[in-house]
Amino acid sequence: MGTLWVLSLAGALSLAGALAGDNRTPRAVTPAALDTGSTREDPMGHGQGLDCREVRKHNSSEWCRFVRGNPDCRLEGGFLDYLGGVFCVFPPGLLPLAVTLYALWLLYLFVILGVTAEKFFCPNLSAISTNLKLSHNVAGVTFLAFGNGAPDVFSAVVAFSDPRTAGLAVGAVFGAGIFVTTVVAGGIALVKPFTAASRPFLRDAIFYMVAVFLTFLVLYLGRITLGEALGYLGLYVFYVFAVVLCTWIHRRQRGDGLAPPRPWEPEMPTDAEERESSGTNSGDYGEEYRPLLPYHETSLHILASALSPLDQRKWRRKPWYWRLFKVFKVPVELVLLLTVPVVDPDKDDLNWKRPLNCLHIVTSPLLCVLTLKSGAYGLYQIQGIFPVWGLVMLVGSVLAIIIFLTTTNEEPPKYHCVFAFLGFLASAMWINAAATELVNILRTLGIIFQLSNTVLGLTLLAWGNSIGDTFSDLTMARQGYPRMAFSACFGGIIFNILVGVGLGCLLQMTSSQLVVKLEPDSLLVWILAGALGLSLVFSFVAVPAQCFQLGKAYGVCLILYYLAFLCVALLTEFRVIRLATA
Repeated sequence: MGTLWVLSLAGALSLAGALAGDNRTPRAVTPAALDTGSTREDPMGHGQGLDCREVRKHNSSEWCRFVRGNPDCRLEGGFLDYLGGVFCVFPPGLLPLAVTLYALWLLYLFVILGVTAEKFFCPNLSAISTNLKLSHNVAGVTFLAFGNGAPDVFSAVVAFSDPRTAGLAVGAVFGAGIFVTTVVAGGIALVKPFTAASRPFLRDAIFYMVAVFLTFLVLYLGRITLGEALGYLGLYVFYVFAVVLCTWIHRRQRGDGLAPPRPWEPEMPTDAEERESSGTNSGDYGEEYRPLLPYHETSLHILASALSPLDQRKWRRKPWYWRLFKVFKVPVELVLLLTVPVVDPDKDDLNWKRPLNCLHIVTSPLLCVLTLKSGAYGLYQIQGIFPVWGLVMLVGSVLAIIIFLTTTNEEPPKYHCVFAFLGFLASAMWINAAATELVNILRTLGIIFQLSNTVLGLTLLAWGNSIGDTFSDLTMARQGYPRMAFSACFGGIIFNILVGVGLGCLLQMTSSQLVVKLEPDSLLVWILAGALGLSLVFSFVAVPAQCFQLGKAYGVCLILYYLAFLCVALLTEFRVIRLATA
């Protein structure tokens, strides 16, 4: 169903894009990028510096030459040349086939992001926070928020790194914010009417409105300085401090704890502000099948079982659609199991798999050097003779042999926590590589359909990155925790906008250029920022006005608001709504 939905959306956007004129998007440019020269055309009529979206206006026989000769058509980073593939490899008559394949690959990239973040990135962050002995509140607003928002933040950082895709970052950050605070929050109120936690809601809403106002101000000024970028990150640090302080005050007022729940009541967290992940342990049913007598597995058997992404007992219990989706995820999970170690503090052995973890000593660093800058560093040859990836493999092999000879299969070593940091780094590189491909393929689709990066960011990128939060929050609400799910709607996106924009612009700055210029040339950017601010003001007023009693009427209003915003955004993109010019 998701594939058919994306394809039908692509077809609708293609038809609307053909009927619409070109629409410029906000661009983030450094001052050095302003001296790229004026747009001009060569005698053959092929653009030198023209907008790459002009390619469809040329004859189909000139598409490949236009893409190859136009600097604006060069995709930064990534392993695949999507523009060259669609305009040079596929014949013009097979353009719908190319779009279909790209749409399927786009869906699979979202699957890669979700699997990596859920099963590898978040568990390692949880292990790191446990090893550092952080409280639940601090871990929730730092490591857990980073784990949940990793796809959004990495997508924003990658998009801000290229001036031509900055609109994707603006659209995705604002678009995901509107989607989560209206559709997801409204869905929670529809599924399970509840009473919202007053202080956490007011605190998160105020911080988020401040973040949106700062972003609106930066767009209005047209540039972001080093101090402003650091201010975004500083505001998030202040938010973490506020969460910790509010939790401490709340516990002092309540006498350092709550009474234990009754047998028929679900066990609630001691503080409504704590957002603990509600996932199931991968070792379900393991206690039932544990042998009574001691049994020592061979290293080969441990390696084979650790590399198996399928659980036969769980496979038999699940419905057919779960099995079908699992088949699509198996290749991704297998590659991730080979390259990303996972430390699980909830298991007795901390998920120590000696043969596999020794293999990770080789594969994880090799993955990092081959994905950093799309393999540019890994393929570099030292003195023109020996490649960097070969050196990494050699050193990793020596360390793996030493660890294998000095450890046992039954007991993890004292330095096993180091594997959590290695797994965090490896999974982050996987997410960054997938986010780079995601941004490039969205820009390619925008060029094909003559759509702005902003509308692609607020629709496809925002929806794709928010789909996991949507299902997890609605499931949490159905299970009897609507307050926790509602708090997660506002708390999680604060991290996304402050760290996504702040870190994205900070990494784009250099020692000689400490200013990143933002050029919101499209009316859609202002509609997007205004709609997000208006939705936050509506909730900030409506929720206390209802004495924090949120029911179906509130949910319906939020969903209708999002549908109205989406209609206005699309009409603006296709120039049905435009500013009157003198």
